[in-house]
Amino acid sequence: MSVLTAQEVMELIPNRYPIFFIDYVDELIPGEHVVATKNVTINEDFFQGHFPGNPTMPGVLILESLAQAGSIPLLKLDKFQGQTAYLGGMNKVKFRKKVVPGDVLKLHVDIIKLKDYAGIGKAVAYVDGKKVCEAELTFIIGR
Repeated sequence: MSVLTAQEVMELIPNRYPIFFIDYVDELIPGEHVVATKNVTINEDFFQGHFPGNPTMPGVLILESLAQAGSIPLLKLDKFQGQTAYLGGMNKVKFRKKVVPGDVLKLHVDIIKLKDYAGIGKAVAYVDGKKVCEAELTFIIGR
């Protein structure tokens, strides 16, 4: 059972097809934590060129998926409603395993620091319970 549908997420973040990567939100604690799901399908445009015969989700799009998920608990705070969470930086990025069509990405982000209009999240993406990517993401909230 989802906490937020894709449509409800689109009411929070400005991303749309072809760069909207949240299918639903599984868990949400505003200002603290989110778990979201991205179903990876062969129909994704990027698989046409990355890589023919060996479809692999680009790492930068795994990070974008984590960033979209991480913006949700920030934008659910009353003080940030109607604003946009921009990705301000990435640190300690590691890719552990490739992501392919048919995988279900579970996007976990814990907000570990929040000050004024900036936040830092510890982000980890999993497939079948195995870590595929991790990063520390910095968010800037603005209009």
